[in-house]
Amino acid sequence: MAFGRFNQGAHQPMAEINMIPLIDVMLVLLIIFIVTAPLLTHAVKIDLPKAASEPNLSEREHVELAIGTAGTYWNGELLADEAALQERLAASAKLEPQPELHLKVERTALYERVAKVMSSAAKLGLTRIGFVTDPSMEN
Repeated sequence: MAFGRFNQGAHQPMAEINMIPLIDVMLVLLIIFIVTAPLLTHAVKIDLPKAASEPNLSEREHVELAIGTAGTYWNGELLADEAALQERLAASAKLEPQPELHLKVERTALYERVAKVMSSAAKLGLTRIGFVTDPSMEN
């Protein structure tokens, strides 16, 4: 009488995953989460002070600086030369709060001119500089 397997000829490893230990671990984790979940929602009740206030919505003033082949415009006014631009930039830098500098640059304007204006504004202390584009214009 021989003890052992019914199939004596097949000595191959079992290719099936034993799911029982995996299910046991999952059930233990589920129980742990069910027990600890109510503890995570515990909150401390405190009496906070109440104050009536409104947000400070002060709109910043802005300056439109248009740079084109015809010249440089400060809020629509043609500037005579570079010195006039420097004076206006210096005066704007001293204002409190500082205005935003909105640059409108013509497509055919020289990059060198735009770089000089931005450099001058930064040297004088104007930190809020932005470009204005026309979204309706497509290439």
